[in-house]
Amino acid sequence: MGNFIIKNEWVTLTQLDEILMSNVKVTLSEPVKKDIAKCREYLDKKVTRHDKLIYGVNTGFGSLCNTAIPTEDLGILQRNLVISHACGAGEEVPFDLVKRMLLLKVFGLSHGSSGAQVETIERLLYMFNNNIIPVVYQQGSLGASGDLAPLAHMSLPLISEGEVYYKGEKRDSVDVFSELSLKPITLRSKEGLALLNGTQFMSSYASYAVSNGFKLWNQFNLVGALSLEAYDGRLNPFQANVNEIRKQKGQIEVAENFRSILAGSEMILREKEHVQDPYSFRCIPQVHGASKDAIDYAAQIVEREINAVTDNPTVFPDEDDVVSAGNFHGQPLAITMDFLAIAIAELGSISERRVYKLISGTRGLPAFLVAEPGLNSGFMIPQYTGASIVSQNKQYCTPASVDSIDSSNGQEDHVSMGANAATKLYKIVENCYSIQGIELMNAAQAMDFRIEKSSLKIEKLRADYRKEVAFVKDDVYLHPLLKKSTHFVKYIL
Repeated sequence: MGNFIIKNEWVTLTQLDEILMSNVKVTLSEPVKKDIAKCREYLDKKVTRHDKLIYGVNTGFGSLCNTAIPTEDLGILQRNLVISHACGAGEEVPFDLVKRMLLLKVFGLSHGSSGAQVETIERLLYMFNNNIIPVVYQQGSLGASGDLAPLAHMSLPLISEGEVYYKGEKRDSVDVFSELSLKPITLRSKEGLALLNGTQFMSSYASYAVSNGFKLWNQFNLVGALSLEAYDGRLNPFQANVNEIRKQKGQIEVAENFRSILAGSEMILREKEHVQDPYSFRCIPQVHGASKDAIDYAAQIVEREINAVTDNPTVFPDEDDVVSAGNFHGQPLAITMDFLAIAIAELGSISERRVYKLISGTRGLPAFLVAEPGLNSGFMIPQYTGASIVSQNKQYCTPASVDSIDSSNGQEDHVSMGANAATKLYKIVENCYSIQGIELMNAAQAMDFRIEKSSLKIEKLRADYRKEVAFVKDDVYLHPLLKKSTHFVKYIL
């Protein structure tokens, strides 16, 4: 992928991931620069021409919306907004997610409806392109009026405040930009509000979760197929006719996926003594399929959001209109992320149940998947670990979007709490990689007790995995193997 030029054309989530993974340079097209400058010029003239109050342009913020600000103080107002709102708490937002936030904020401001200066947007792009990544904290956004505190921290370096990561070190932004001979941006009217209003903190987490949701889903199918083989499971529940009459798109897709993965397997074709399998195997199409439908839905909502203008007020130069509305409200993302959290957590939940069956000492497998159980505990406790993580995921699935706490003296009386939906969703995603690693470790161990071979796809998975994680003959220190297994599913598979 060559350099990416922002033209205000629709950006897909796949394109977003490609930009972030390929480390390409991102620039603004000349027509986009003209649209941005046109909006800025219109806003400057409107403030000069009119004595009417325009929220966030010549007024205070929140419940101070009726407090007029003199024209000569409008720049100070915007600077004060950024520094006063930078009061995040908790853990730092991961580096890659802050970089994602920078790009998404640029996307939002580049539509020419926010009143930002070209200079401001290009400074954000400079930070993105040169990996000057602001220090942002996870707690502080209510998911309405925009992600105020996180975006304030992201914006601080523009005015030479706050901290950034640069070349592997956390440093004061003023020192970094001084070394680079870059002067702080002088914010114009409404510009601080344009930076802080918006859903880019939530969108960053949501787009990351959707991308990883697809990855986890694909890999849970592959690892689940290995578990099915290792458990001597039946292919009947995956045949086309039984799944097609259910009419659910995701279910049909999962069944087709499994038939493809297991094509040519000796193990799946051998005669089975049992009539049917437990639900954790037999109902994989229904459970994995429901999660896939939910991930597909979430992808639509999130892709719309990254292409949207979500700050306030919104400026329409051609219509001579500045509208104070609520595009910053995170409810579309909050509800979607709560839904996505459930969908991804369920992939982990059914995975742990398959592990429980694999270590049960049935279907010709030794108890806890070691040749001498008793003397060896084998894979007894990794299942405990998986169960612990699954339980934590269930707790994280408590919806954030049903909560609201009144703020700003009642002016902001309903909020989405989408930022909390975002951070707990992130934890569920990371937890599911751990669960997936545990299932793969158990499934590979169990399959090594079988004589028959599986399909080409499964045998390749086994061979690749064994390069990283060895078969366990006798009890060993398992944590390093679990760590390697999780690394394999997250970065190698």
